[in-house]
This record gives sequence, structure tokens and C-alpha cells, in this order.
Amino acid sequence: MSSLPTKAEQVHKMFAAIAPSYDLNNRLHSLWLDQHWRSVAVKMAEVKSTDVIIDVACGTGDLTLKFANMLWHVAAQEGEWGPHSPQVFGVDFTSEMLQIAERKAASAYAPVRSHPQPTFLDVTTQFINGDALCLPLPDQSADIVSIAFGIRNLTDPAKALQEFARILRPGGRLIILEFASPPNPIIRRLYNFYFHKIMPITATLISRDKSGAYKYLPESVNTFITPQTMQNKMQQAGFANIAAKPLSCGICVCYKGVK
Repeated sequence: MSSLPTKAEQVHKMFAAIAPSYDLNNRLHSLWLDQHWRSVAVKMAEVKSTDVIIDVACGTGDLTLKFANMLWHVAAQEGEWGPHSPQVFGVDFTSEMLQIAERKAASAYAPVRSHPQPTFLDVTTQFINGDALCLPLPDQSADIVSIAFGIRNLTDPAKALQEFARILRPGGRLIILEFASPPNPIIRRLYNFYFHKIMPITATLISRDKSGAYKYLPESVNTFITPQTMQNKMQQAGFANIAAKPLSCGICVCYKGVK
């Protein structure tokens, strides 16, 4: 039996190592676009006040908390403001990332004009340690499933899509954010130079990482499936009405499918 670590073990080790500086590197090296991309993803999900939302590979919780914030605003607009049991769940297999997500949830709030007191997002948000390929959730238990910049790190993306379909109710929405290769050749060359030559050096210096995470990440984007292949795999997993929205000249793509 081989003693070499599996891809899952390597990814877990890398993300555990870079967790403390993960948010800072995301902001700096995306020029703060990463938050805009997540906002687009939440908008495409068309959140309703009754939705149960599962954010898979949630990391430090950025997208999870954006969903929770949107949920509170929608509930307030619909006149359904009030205490809620958790409706937004962040799932990740790296406990070091989840610890940061939980701290962010505890200190963040969603101020709504119609309510004088801010309501803490951790009222509606819960973080779970779990594997995207075997989610600890029952069949047809979610209305929205999302995954941001995580599906390419999974050992079997097709199996993950089937798992997402399993936990979604009929009519449920799948939202995927993932990097892609820009179609414009000039932008692609500039992007590749930055992504492969500059970002790995500066991100490694900031994080003081010794795991090789910021060498792996550009390689994982280059070797991942194309946007068209992603849409094909979503269709094969049972999703319909599939859309792919390129963002920032195609550096990132937001996919949506309906079960």
C-alpha cells in the first residue's frame, strides 16, 4: 500500500496551514474582487426567507455569512423578522478554517432599517465539519447549495455534484463559483503571469507558508475542467436551467443549476 498522501490529505494540510492569513491573501490578490464575486453568487441564488442554505467547502465563512446577511434582509422585507433556528450551514473539512468562520459569525451582524437592534448572524448560521463528497445531511434537506473556489480541490467533482443534488429539494438551486482561464488571449497572458509568477511569491511571504499551497492553487486552476465541461457535468448530475456567468473578464465563473 502506498504511503503517499491522498489529494484530500494534501489539500487539508495546505488549507490548515494558510488559514490564519487566508482572508488577507484573498482580498489582496484578488484586488478585493473576491467579495464582489461572492455577492454575485448570492444574488444569482435568489434567496427566499424560508430557504435552507448549505455552503460547502465554506472555508473561513465569507460566502456563508453573505448568505446569512441576505436571508435576514429578505426576511425583514417580507415581514418575517424574528428569531430563527439555523438556516445557513457552512460545511468544511478543515477545522482551522471553521474556527475562523465561527469567530467571524459571532462578531458580524446584519443591520436592517426596520429593526433598531442589530441581529447577530450566528443566530441563523451553523458551521459543520464535513466532507463535500459525503455530506452529513439528509436527502432533500436544502433549498440552496453553494461552493466557492472549492470544487476543483475535490478528488471527485462529479461525485460532489451528485451529492449536492441528493441534498437539494426539487426546485433547489446549486451555485458554484470557480476560477477559469480568461478567453481573451491578452488578458489570459497577463492573468497567467500574475497568477503563476507573482501571486505564489507574495502570498507565500504573507502567509509564511511551507506547505506549498500557493504553488498548488494556480496549478489546480490550470488543470481543472473548462466552463463548458462543468456545465455538462452539472447536467449529467441532474441539474437543469444551467447558466454560467463570466466575471471579471472570465477570471471567475458563477454557475447556477436547478434540480
